[in-house]
Amino acid sequence: MGKIIIRAAVQADLPILKEFEQGIIATERPFNVCLKSENICYYDIGALIDGENSTVVVAEDDGKIVGSGYARIRQSKAHLSHDLHCYLGFMFVAPSHRGQGINKLVIQTLIKWGKEKSMEDFYLEAYADNSSALKAYEKLGFKASLVEMKLSQ
Repeated sequence: MGKIIIRAAVQADLPILKEFEQGIIATERPFNVCLKSENICYYDIGALIDGENSTVVVAEDDGKIVGSGYARIRQSKAHLSHDLHCYLGFMFVAPSHRGQGINKLVIQTLIKWGKEKSMEDFYLEAYADNSSALKAYEKLGFKASLVEMKLSQ
């Protein structure tokens, strides 16, 4: 592994970022049998790259994109004390580069971006059964705050 560089994504990065999105979906399928079986998309990555209230970053190793993530400023629920928060998503690291701290660098960069936008509250989601993701986020200081419960009959 060379020196990892975190930089803002650009539209030219879309082909690899769309591959990463499908990698995320493939990883999450075992945690959610309700995901449609045909090709699906979670994100409008191009809009997130160009958005005023969002940023997409990529991790590069010797010029090759090996990781990604996004941050987006969102309206908070009316009952919360903060009006806005920063939502993090699209966390992906290529299998060849996992376990090397890249996700941590991506998240730290996204949090820094959010703080520059005066955000103090950061949220993300992970499947309850995805213990490796939960452990990674907990190492960065995230704590479970609300558990979604589901019943399928």
